[in-house]
Amino acid sequence: MHRRLIVPSALAASLLLAIPASAADYSPGAPGIGDPYYPASGNGGYDVSHYDLRLKYQPKTDLLEGTATIVATTKQDLSRFNLDLGLTASEVRVNGKKARFKATGDHELEITPAAPLAKNRAISVVVRYAGKPSELKIGGWTAWHRTPDGGVAAQEPDSAVWWFPSNDHPLDKATYDVSVSVPDGTQAISNGVLQSQSSRLGWTRYNWRSNKPQASYLATLAVGKFDITTDKTDKGLPVLNAYSRDLGDNAGAARASIERTAEVAEWLEEVFGPYPFNALGGYVPNVTSGYALETQTRPFYSPRQFANGANVSVVVHELAHQWYGDSVSVDGWKDIWVNEGFARYSQWLWSEKEGEGTAQELADYVYAQHPADDPFWTVKPGDPGPDHQFDLAVYDRGALALQALRNEIGDEDFFAILKGWPTAYAYGNAKVGDFVKYAERVSGKPLAGLFDTWLYQPSKPAAPAAAGARIARSQTASKPAQPKSWKKIAATNTIHDHDGPGHRHDH
Repeated sequence: MHRRLIVPSALAASLLLAIPASAADYSPGAPGIGDPYYPASGNGGYDVSHYDLRLKYQPKTDLLEGTATIVATTKQDLSRFNLDLGLTASEVRVNGKKARFKATGDHELEITPAAPLAKNRAISVVVRYAGKPSELKIGGWTAWHRTPDGGVAAQEPDSAVWWFPSNDHPLDKATYDVSVSVPDGTQAISNGVLQSQSSRLGWTRYNWRSNKPQASYLATLAVGKFDITTDKTDKGLPVLNAYSRDLGDNAGAARASIERTAEVAEWLEEVFGPYPFNALGGYVPNVTSGYALETQTRPFYSPRQFANGANVSVVVHELAHQWYGDSVSVDGWKDIWVNEGFARYSQWLWSEKEGEGTAQELADYVYAQHPADDPFWTVKPGDPGPDHQFDLAVYDRGALALQALRNEIGDEDFFAILKGWPTAYAYGNAKVGDFVKYAERVSGKPLAGLFDTWLYQPSKPAAPAAAGARIARSQTASKPAQPKSWKKIAATNTIHDHDGPGHRHDH
C-alpha cells in the first residue's frame, strides 16, 4: 500500500529534484508469484539462487531462532519486495544496509530497502527472526509437527513459512545450506549431505548442504532423538536414514522399509535415469500424522505408514518423486499430475517387477472399481482444482492415464519417455502440456485426445475409449481379481491425508 506524504509544495518540489527521474520506474514486487491455486504463494520481482539458514532450536520450549541469508537476483526495478514468513522478524538487511519491513497478511514480510534495487542485480537479504512454529496457524492448519523430543517441518504445498523466510513456490528453486544448533544428545536432520557437526557449551551444530535446485516446500527440518544409519551406494552417494527412538511397535517395520532405500533408488535409475541429487535417505519422526512427503533427498514418513508391517511401496512412491516432482517440479500447482501420476505409476511398476500384479492388471482393477457415477471420475487430474489437488483420482486416475499412454505407443517409446523427461527438464519446472508435447515428439503420435480423455474429462472414459486404450479390455461380467500388491499400494493412499484444506500428504 502506498502511503501519500503531504508536504508543502516547495518542499515537495525539492524532494522531487533529489530523486532520479528513473525512480518512477521502480515498483513493488508482486505479493504472489501468480499461481491461481494459491495466489499468496511466492512473490514477484526477484529469483533466489541460495538460502543460508543458521538456526537454533530448543525442543523443550519449541523456540526457533534464525538468521537467513538469501542470495537472489532482481527481475525488475524494485522499490520493495516480499518474502513469505510466518515467524516474527526482528531485523532485515538488504545488501548490508538496514531495511524497513512489516508483516502483512498471513505470512508476508514486506521489505523496503534503503535504496531501490535495479533490475538484474545480485542482492543479498539477511533476516533475523524467531518464534514458536507450533503456535503459528495459517487458515487453521499447521505444517509443523511437535514431537515428544522436538519438532518437524514437512508439508505440501507449504511448509517453509513455519521455519524460514523464502520465495515459497516451486517456480523459484534454490540451493540450501542449513546449519542447526540443538542441545547435546539431540539431532537435527535436513536435506542433502551432512557436511560437519561440532559441539560447544552444551549445544551441537549440524551443517547440511543440498547442492541442487530445491523447491521451498521440499526443504525439511527434523529435530529430536534419532537412531541414525549411514552407508554409501555403489556410486558413492551417502545414504542417511533416521528413526525416532520412540516409534514403538512400528519401529521394526519402518526400518525394514526405509533400509531398502538404496535398493529402490537403484531400480528407479533403470526406469527414470540417473539419480539427480547428492544424497539418499529417509526419516521417520514420532509424529501422529499419516502421510509421507518427498522432501528432497530425504523423504519424510509417518510411523503410521508402517502400522500393518513393512511397506516398500511407499518408499518407491517417495523416491520416484525425486525425479518426478523434485528434479522436475510443477510449473504451477495445477500441474500436480506430473508429480503424482508418475509416483503412483512407479508403484505399479514395482508391483510388476515383484510379480504381485502388472501395471495393466492394476489399471484394469482401478477402472472396474469405480462405477461411472463415482465422484472419483469428476476429478480432472490434469487440473484438479486446489480443493482436490491431492485427491485419490490424481494418483490412481493419473496412473491410469500413463497405462493408456503405454498401451497406445508401446513399451519402447513409453520407457524412453519415462527416462528422457527427467533429463530434458532436470532441475526445472514443467506443465502437464509440456509432457504431452514431449510424449508426442518421442512417439511421433498425436496424443492430445488421449490425454484429454484420461486427464481432463470429468467423467469415466466410456467403454470404447477404455477398450481403445486397452484398459479393462479383458473384463467379463465379473470384476477383475484384486492384484496381490493392491493392499500395500492402497495403504499409501493416506499419504494424501494432509492436515489442512487442499493440502496433501503423500507425495
